Amino acid sequence: MPDGGTIAAGAVLDVRGLKTTFRTRGGEVHAVNSVSFQLQRGEILGVVGESGSGKSVTMMSLIRLLPSPPAQIGPGQVWLDGQDLLQIDAEALRKVRGPKVGFVFQDPMTSLNPVFTVGSQIMEPLRRHMGLDRAGARRRAGELLDLVGIPDAARRLDDYPHQFSGGMRQRVMIAIALACEPDVLIADEPTTALDVTIQAQIIDLVKRLQKQLGMGVIWITHDLGVIAGIAQRVMVMYAGQIVEHGPVTEVFRAPQHPYTRALLKTVPSLTGRRAARLQVIEGQPPILMAAPVACSFRDRCAHAFGRCAQENPERRPVDDKQLGFGHDVACHWEAPHD
Repeated sequence: MPDGGTIAAGAVLDVRGLKTTFRTRGGEVHAVNSVSFQLQRGEILGVVGESGSGKSVTMMSLIRLLPSPPAQIGPGQVWLDGQDLLQIDAEALRKVRGPKVGFVFQDPMTSLNPVFTVGSQIMEPLRRHMGLDRAGARRRAGELLDLVGIPDAARRLDDYPHQFSGGMRQRVMIAIALACEPDVLIADEPTTALDVTIQAQIIDLVKRLQKQLGMGVIWITHDLGVIAGIAQRVMVMYAGQIVEHGPVTEVFRAPQHPYTRALLKTVPSLTGRRAARLQVIEGQPPILMAAPVACSFRDRCAHAFGRCAQENPERRPVDDKQLGFGHDVACHWEAPHD
């Protein structure tokens, strides 16, 4: 990994050793534990894992969206456009949120302000960050609504969030996130609350816009089927750590971590044929009241052995064949090659 402020070649975002903790009455919760990854320009990176695995907290930590206290973001580094986002002041950070990094949240009804029109909410970043006057911002807001597929866009600028369907509200959130044409778009489970038809439309929309604008996209979800259809690379998270990472086709074809294998076995067959009942992952995720000193998955793992209780595994290349942005895994057990 490059030293200092030199970002990895081809990467738009370079995250190194990121940690995030929360101070609670019961003690300090270690929610993100030494997470490192890069996002390449023009790619979609999928982030998967069960609830509580640290997906959303990791991505919100990148642009310091978590309230502090109770959150403590760092140590670690988040390099974007030659600056470490964990070290810049509040004013500089405001110039990153929106213009350089857009964020689409899971529930648009709680993210959109119900007392302002959607037009005014799209116009706000355009006027603040792009320097447009009111007329110019309104014209561009209409173009953005049209871009995300909302019919009669110019007229609907004066409507309020409650006048839109769930899928349309999510499109409005995407329009706001794209208003300043950011280099990075983070989408936090943006289709979870939508029916499958609207999900497919939103996914197709993001794929089209990503190609059109050349953004790097981070797509957070627990739905492996969505990742298979949208992403080029995937990160599997468990207990605030990346346990497996690599090209989607390779990770899904030959998963190396027992947790990844277990997740894939919980997905129904797309062929409609199923030889056995869907499997479940027995047990519960660990309570993260201390930084991990052993494998966090060992108590739920059928392949755990003595070393797993003594040493937290580091990520290693699979077969030592692919380095950098290839397939890697954090596990002491070596999976057989099927």
